[in-house]
Amino acid sequence: MSNPTADWEKVGDRFYRKVKLYDAIFDQDLELENHIVAGAQYGGAIALYRNEEKIHSYRAAQASKSSIDIYSYSGKLIRQIKWDKGSIRGLGWSEDERLLVISEDGTVRCYYDLQGDFTQFSLGFGAEHLKVKACRFWSSGFVAILSNNHLVAVTHYIEPRPKLLAVPPEDEVHSWTVIPPAYTLSRSVEVLLAIGQTIYVVDSSETEDRVLPNGPFKHISVSPNGLYVTLYTEDGMVWVITSDFQNKIGEYESKAKTPPKDVQWCGNDAVMLAWEDEVHLIGPNGASLRYYFDGWVHLLPDVDGVRLITNDICEFLQKVPDCTEDVFKLGSTSPASVLLDAVHQLDKKSPKADENIRLIKSNLLDAVETCIQAAGQEYSVHWQKQLLKAASFGKSILEFYSSDDFVDMCEALRILNAVRDYRIGLPLSYDQYRRLTPEKLIQRLINRHEYLLAIRLSDFLRLPVSKIHVHWASQKVRTSTDDEDTICHTVVNKLNNKPGISFEVVARAAYDEGRSHLATQLLNHETRAGKQVPLLLAMEEDEIALDKALESGDIDLVFFVLLQLKKKLPLASFFRLLTNRPVATAIVESSAKGQDQELLKDLYYQDDRRLDGANLLFSEALNQTVPQTKGDKLKLAAKLLGDSKDPMSTFYSRSYNEAQALIRVQASLDHDLDTHYSGLSLNETILRLIRSGYGKRAAKLQSDFKVPEKTWWWLRLRGLVAQRNFGELEEVSRQRRSPIGWEPFFNEVLGAGNQKIAGLFVPKCTGLSAQERSEMWVKCGMIAKAGEELVKVKDVNGLEELREKARAGEAVELERMISQFRSKR
Repeated sequence: MSNPTADWEKVGDRFYRKVKLYDAIFDQDLELENHIVAGAQYGGAIALYRNEEKIHSYRAAQASKSSIDIYSYSGKLIRQIKWDKGSIRGLGWSEDERLLVISEDGTVRCYYDLQGDFTQFSLGFGAEHLKVKACRFWSSGFVAILSNNHLVAVTHYIEPRPKLLAVPPEDEVHSWTVIPPAYTLSRSVEVLLAIGQTIYVVDSSETEDRVLPNGPFKHISVSPNGLYVTLYTEDGMVWVITSDFQNKIGEYESKAKTPPKDVQWCGNDAVMLAWEDEVHLIGPNGASLRYYFDGWVHLLPDVDGVRLITNDICEFLQKVPDCTEDVFKLGSTSPASVLLDAVHQLDKKSPKADENIRLIKSNLLDAVETCIQAAGQEYSVHWQKQLLKAASFGKSILEFYSSDDFVDMCEALRILNAVRDYRIGLPLSYDQYRRLTPEKLIQRLINRHEYLLAIRLSDFLRLPVSKIHVHWASQKVRTSTDDEDTICHTVVNKLNNKPGISFEVVARAAYDEGRSHLATQLLNHETRAGKQVPLLLAMEEDEIALDKALESGDIDLVFFVLLQLKKKLPLASFFRLLTNRPVATAIVESSAKGQDQELLKDLYYQDDRRLDGANLLFSEALNQTVPQTKGDKLKLAAKLLGDSKDPMSTFYSRSYNEAQALIRVQASLDHDLDTHYSGLSLNETILRLIRSGYGKRAAKLQSDFKVPEKTWWWLRLRGLVAQRNFGELEEVSRQRRSPIGWEPFFNEVLGAGNQKIAGLFVPKCTGLSAQERSEMWVKCGMIAKAGEELVKVKDVNGLEELREKARAGEAVELERMISQFRSKR
C-alpha cells in the first residue's frame, strides 16, 4: 500500500493533496471541453449541457438533439433530460440536489428528483423580452443578469418569488459573482459586478462603487465562507481581498498571456486558476503549485475542496486536514503518529510497541482521538483500518474512555465506503457527510433508485424505511409494463404490513400516469380516509369519495367532500348523490340553514319536504320589512302546502293564510291611522289599537281572526289600563261575568294607581275567601270595608289586627264591630 503522503504537495507552509476518486469516467467522444458542466454540492450529481457557443463534431440527427445529461462522479449516466426551451443561460444545483435550468427567455425549471420531474416559473421583470445573459448560483438561490444589466434574484426554490435588485450601471460587465445572504451584513444577497476599472456591489436597495484600481477584472470569485474575494486582472494578476474590500490579503502573478477559463476557491485557504489542461493552486502569501492534465479540466468546487473532472479521471483537491498531517507528516513525533507506529511494531511483535506507548502515555487520549479523526479523512480503506486499529489499541490501554466517537466513526466510514463505490458514485468526504446528514444521503440514494443500498443504510442507521418503499412503489406503477392487476398485486404484497406506508402516495403516482383503475385499486388498501378522499375527488370518483368519508365518521371530512362536490357538480347531480345518505343530507341541511337559504329550498323541494320548505318561506317572511314582499312569501308558503292532505300541513296552511290577512289589515291600519302596525303580532296589534282608543277596530279584529275570548279580555284589560280609560273599566265592572275572572282587573287597575276603581272589583271576587278580600280592601285603603268582610265570617282576631293598622276614624268603627261580637258572647 502506497504511503498516504505520496500525493501531498506543499504550498507555502501548508500541504495539499489530490486524491484520485474515479478513472475512465466518460467516453472520449463526449468532448467534455464543449460542454457546460455543473456539479451539486456534497458529491452530488453532475449536469452536462452542450455549449451552444462552441463548434461540435458532426452527429446523427437523433444524437444532436438538445439534452441535459445527469451523471454521477464515476461517470454513470443517471438520467437524460430532453430540452426544448431554447438556449440555456444558467445551469446549477441547490443544496438539496435540485437541478436549476434557466433559459434565455427567463423560464426557470426546477428538476427535483433527478428523473425529469420539474416545477416551472418565470423570472418576470421583462426577462422574456430583454433576455437572460447569465446566472450565478448559491445553495438556496440564484441571481440572473439581463441584457440591460438588471439583476433578478430568487432566494428560495420551494416558493420562488423573483425580486429585482437595485439598478447597476449599464456599461459592459467583465465578470460578476454573488455573496450569499448568509454571509452579508444586510442578510440580502449581494452581487459583485466588474464594470470598467472598478467593482460595484449591488444589493436589494442600492448600488455602491468600491473604487478599486487596476481593473478591468476578468474573474471574480468568493470564498465558501464569504469572507474573501479573488480578483483576476487583465494583466494576469490575482488579488485576494476581504469581502468588505478593506484589506488586501495577498497577490499572485500568473504570467499567463490568456485569462483562465475558470477561477474557484479550494476551501477557504487557496484559489485555483484553470486553463484548458492546466491548473494553478495559489496558497497564502502568493505560494503556488501547478498541475497538468492530458485533457480539458473542469473545476467543481465543494465546501472543503475542489473536484477536478476530465474525460479520464475524477480527483479531489483539498488542504490536508490537520489531524491527517499530524499523523502522517514526514518526521512527525506527535502522539498520534507514535501510536500508529506502535501498532506497526505490534504487528511485527516488536518490543518497541511498548516503548512507544510509554512514551506517549500522558497524551494517549489525544492520540486516540486524532487517529479516529484522521481515519475519517482517509479515502483508502487500508489506512482507515490502520488508523482505527491504532485508536482501538490506544483506547484499550486507557482506564477510562468512552468509545462513542470510535463507534460513530466506524459507522460513518462504512456508509462513506458504500456510497463512494463507483457503482453509486457519491464521493463524499467526511466533512461533507456531516453537513449533508444521513437522512439527506438516503434521499439522494432514493433519487438514484438505489433502493437496496438505501434500505440497508437506513436499517444500519436505525432510520425509517417507509419512504424508500413508497418511492419504489411509485416508480413501479409509473414505469412497469405489466398489466394493472399484476402491478397492484406486486406492490401490495411488497408493502403490506410495513409500518408507515402510505398507499395514497403510490395511488397518486398511478393516477398521474393515467392509470385510474390501478389508482382506485391501490386506494382500497389505504387505511386513512383523510388520505383516500382527496385523491378520489381528483379522480372524479365522487360517490366512492363520499362513501369513504361517511364510513370514517369524520364530520369535517364529510363536510369537505360535500363542499367540493357542490362546487363542481350541477345541483341536480349533487342532490342525487345525497339520496339514501341521511348523514350527508343532514350535514348539508345544517350548513345551509345559516349560509345558503336557496340551497335549502332546493333540497326541500328535491326531497318533497313541503312542510319544511313552507316553514323556511315563513321564516323568510318574518325577516322582511316590506309588507308586499312579506305577503308574497306567505302566499308561496301556503301554496306549497295547498295540495297536501296532511293534517299538520292543513293547519300550517291556514296559519299562513291568516298571516297574509293580518299583513293586509296592518297595511290598512298604517295608512288610515298614520301609526306603525306592520310587523306586529295579532295580539300586539289589538293591544296597540285599544291603547290608541280604537276599541271598535280591535273588536273587529278579534271577531275576524277568532281570537279566543280569554285572550281578548286580557288584551282589553291591559289596553284600557295602559290607556288609563278608567271610565270604561268602571263600565266593565258592572258586567256579570268575566272569562278571566275579576282578580286580574283588580291587580291591573290597582297597579295603575286607581284604588277606587280597583275596589269596584273586590266584591266580584266571590271565589276568594273573606280574609283574601279583606286584604284586597286594605290595598285599596278601605279599612272599614275590610272589616265588614271579616265580620261576615266572625273573624275577631282579624278585626283586632286591622284595628292596629287603622287611622283614628276607622279604628272607632272597627272597635264598634269588635264590641258587637263581645256583647253577644
